[in-house]
Amino acid sequence: MSVRRWQLVVLALAFMSLTGADWPQWGGINRDNKVSDFAVPETWPTELKQQWKVPVGDGVATPALVGNKLYVFTREGANEVVRCLDAETGKELWKDEYESRGADGPASGFAGPRSTPAVADGKVVTLGARGILNCYDAETGKKLWTKQESQSWPSFYVSSSPLIVDGLAIAQTGGQNDGSVVAYDLNTGERKWKWTGATPSYASVMLMEVDGRKLAIGQVFDGIVAIDIADGKHVWETYFGSGGSRYKAATPVIDGDKLIFSDGLPTAIQISKEGEKLVEKELWKNDASRVEYATPVLKNGNLFGLTRDSQLYCVKPDGKTAWSAPVPQPSPSQGAAPGIGQGGRRGGGQGGYGTIVDAGKVLIGLTPTAQLVVYEPSDTEFKQLATYKVAESPTYAFPIVTDKRIFVKDKDSLTLWTLE
Repeated sequence: MSVRRWQLVVLALAFMSLTGADWPQWGGINRDNKVSDFAVPETWPTELKQQWKVPVGDGVATPALVGNKLYVFTREGANEVVRCLDAETGKELWKDEYESRGADGPASGFAGPRSTPAVADGKVVTLGARGILNCYDAETGKKLWTKQESQSWPSFYVSSSPLIVDGLAIAQTGGQNDGSVVAYDLNTGERKWKWTGATPSYASVMLMEVDGRKLAIGQVFDGIVAIDIADGKHVWETYFGSGGSRYKAATPVIDGDKLIFSDGLPTAIQISKEGEKLVEKELWKNDASRVEYATPVLKNGNLFGLTRDSQLYCVKPDGKTAWSAPVPQPSPSQGAAPGIGQGGRRGGGQGGYGTIVDAGKVLIGLTPTAQLVVYEPSDTEFKQLATYKVAESPTYAFPIVTDKRIFVKDKDSLTLWTLE
């Protein structure tokens, strides 16, 4: 069995009751920003139809979707809030809230949670902006356990989303002096292991398998580490040079034994066993597509993403740039979401924010200007198929696309749009 196939089997077992319509964690079922059941229309409609819109609170965390339930993680007043909504109607099924200060200082413009809930084995796990890790019963909302390993965090607060695998809830926590990757028993909350090392970045923990070992891949402030999930042992690391990304916010992409990361410049490496050690071999580095925030998606061997200066790009399997194109801007009639300027900039700052989902025959991007952009996954040119305005306030969370539905989380609301 190939490494890639085995990796998919592992994730499938962890999310056994899920279907192609679900988005149960950061990046979807396989944490690769892909969906398998989106109904691509032969002709794209002029407008999307809004089915419902409900206020849910502040935050940029992408909701999780399992079956007909949405799990939404936000902030209201002095509390972080976890909600379960009926996906068809937007009706609230249960809610829990607990007091926790939000992000402040330079990050105060985004005071709410950043981390997507993880849902598996009838549990929901959330990781708050200040590192509070909670586990709930997915059906009833009963809080099963809570943990907080550290009272420190990165400069712009916790953004890594938790991972559930093999009965473990794995999270990246801590700050400059006590960064860690920690695993808890999903059912009991018992800590199984903890690795303490470098300051976390703003990327999410990923699952990788090399030579039969399941590894938690954590991107840290100055590199990437691999932790064996069976025992918490540190088994591999690579460190970045100077002049790279300041934030390390783009999550690495896993492709079998290959890992694609973006410390400024997208880079692909292969990890293999050599003697008793894991070693890496650089396959390519692309010097034309500088990345700061946006996690790319891999499709048919091609890497599709968004650069720091808000250019969509395609990088071929050999690491060469196939094309780049400016992010489409709102038409004058559509307007931009309040507080957002050209290129997805907020408050006059840097661009490069945005999300991309592989929806089968199309790629679907969502910019902070609340523009949903549909385009072909071509390795020869950028070909736009449709664009829609989907919110009145900024959008930083991933859109959840399934069947003929598109769920969009804006600054303080969640909206269901449909293709008909």
